[in-house]
Amino acid sequence: MDRYSARLDVVSYAVLLLRGWQEVSMAKYILQQYIAASGGERALNAINSMYAMGKVRMMASEFPKGNGGGKRVKKCGGAVETGGFVLWQKKPDLWCLELMVSGCKISAGSDGKMAWRQTPWHQSHASRGLPRPLRRSLQGLDPRCAANLFANSVCLGEKTINREDCFVLRLDAEAATLRARSSSGVQIIRHSLWGYFSQRMGLLVQLEDSHLLRIKSAQENVYWETTMESLMEDYRPIDGVNIAHTGRTTVSAFQLGEASESHTRTRMEETWTVEEVDFNIRGLSKDCFLPPADLKLAGQRP
Repeated sequence: MDRYSARLDVVSYAVLLLRGWQEVSMAKYILQQYIAASGGERALNAINSMYAMGKVRMMASEFPKGNGGGKRVKKCGGAVETGGFVLWQKKPDLWCLELMVSGCKISAGSDGKMAWRQTPWHQSHASRGLPRPLRRSLQGLDPRCAANLFANSVCLGEKTINREDCFVLRLDAEAATLRARSSSGVQIIRHSLWGYFSQRMGLLVQLEDSHLLRIKSAQENVYWETTMESLMEDYRPIDGVNIAHTGRTTVSAFQLGEASESHTRTRMEETWTVEEVDFNIRGLSKDCFLPPADLKLAGQRP
């Protein structure tokens, strides 16, 4: 009986290894098709920098569970806020984004060593851990960046997204990465990414990521679960590279505290349109991606 059980354990382990190998191999094949559909290795490798400009429309709302869970309270009077963005990017890991919405300017960037962000209501702040790709670039603007991001992903199967049959790739952040991005007061428990690649076109049609954070305090631990879903559409070739020119992003943040009255759900919707894209910008040097002066002088690092 013991030998039989041991044999079953070995067979089960072998089946799991084979299944995992198949999931990884399938993911790599899907990414190869994605690179080909985006323009091919030669076209993508020829890009060393890019510029993009577009328009955005945003609306935020809040659903307070402590008030019955069904009453909808809209921030900013439910008004739609409009604005625009400009993105500059250069290999490797250099990017700068400026977003102007209703007179408020939000900036973010990476100098290759650290990523930072700056808002009117918050001082310049450096993100912990290694610089990560800008989400705006992953929304159909930078196919090479998206392919590199999912290089170690697995294929979970198929799903229909926006009437497109898609392959589903999933990537989970490693424990060491989560620890590097956490601090004494904020712990990142989980960070998962899903990419939905059209079986018909080979292109990325939806990107989803989910964060679970724990904010520690003397009073209680508060958990935040944030989910972002970006749908990309209207792919057009620019110098042989397929770029998504329109899209919609939905952000949902759910706060969980020890007291049920503190539970809230916040939702933000954004639609965006890309108006200009250009590659291999002349004169774009590393000096264009320096962090803000106050952050640099303060010597802040992740």
